[in-house]
Amino acid sequence: MKYRHLFPGHQLVVVDEPLLNFMDNSYYGPITIGTPPQSFEVLFDTGSSNLWVPSVYCRSSPCSNHARFNPQGSSTFKASQQRFSMHYGSGSLSGYFGYDTVNVAGISIPNQEFGLSVNEPGSAFYYAQFDGILGLSYPALSAGGATPVFDSMLRDRLVSEPLFSVYLGSVPNSQNGGEVTFGGIDTTKYTGGIVWVPVLQELYWLIPIQSVLLNGQSAFCSGGCQAMVDTGTSFLTMPGQDLAELMYYLGAQQNANREYIVNCNYISSMPPLTFVINGVKFTIPASAYIRRNYNYCYPAFEATYLPAPTNNGPFWILGDVFLREFYSIYDRGNNRMGFAKAV
Repeated sequence: MKYRHLFPGHQLVVVDEPLLNFMDNSYYGPITIGTPPQSFEVLFDTGSSNLWVPSVYCRSSPCSNHARFNPQGSSTFKASQQRFSMHYGSGSLSGYFGYDTVNVAGISIPNQEFGLSVNEPGSAFYYAQFDGILGLSYPALSAGGATPVFDSMLRDRLVSEPLFSVYLGSVPNSQNGGEVTFGGIDTTKYTGGIVWVPVLQELYWLIPIQSVLLNGQSAFCSGGCQAMVDTGTSFLTMPGQDLAELMYYLGAQQNANREYIVNCNYISSMPPLTFVINGVKFTIPASAYIRRNYNYCYPAFEATYLPAPTNNGPFWILGDVFLREFYSIYDRGNNRMGFAKAV
């Protein structure tokens, strides 16, 4: 952990949580829970709001190969009778809530409410490199009304400003894969100015998009749309009809598994995709949205799997494909988001 600013004799105010980039699919970092501390790797997810980790009471196969929290091993653990159930785009789980000291990047949060999973059906989390998830969205999205970790930081005045920032590196399997900066902005991780845009709804990190251009020409979202900014989604997602049109334009073909694939030799001639946000163009080259898997290539898009949160037009999700290109700032104090070109 890197502490960049300290008040003499006072708490930490701006800290960096290092992230590991696993194959450009997930970004996760270390935290501890309990006294003495028990270590976990968690996905830092701006698309959800709860913190949870597997518990020793979980007998599901995904828990068998991940770190599990033992409440009896912590002198500061407090049990809760409240149970929870959570659903993600990639899987679901259930369990119960508890309270304990959580340490994130050197920031110690006493009595943080978190989920202890007891049942993780299916195989989605079995193959995950991370143990649990730390949600960074608004409290209104939190299952069971649990206070999100960042809200606890704000409540206890553990950070200097009511915002955090995310840098996602573009070197897969790198120990220096990215960072979450709590309480400030890391000016070494971007170039140029910051473009600010208001949050549409205090639930997700949901922003308005004016249009989406393909090769510089208006292609989608011509009447405006809405997008959730989500570090927990690997791809870009878009309405199914738009996805079909884009795949046709890119010349993508479906293989036997109904996955879209493209000719790797044509990536350099494929068009850039541009999102117009608050009048500013944010362009992603084809080299960023086409992924290579050994001997074939595929577009990193999928159909949006959530219903539109508001009536502000079609719903997109700006996942890691977008966030590797642009540094993102999540400003709770002003209910706005900032974007700048990542270095």
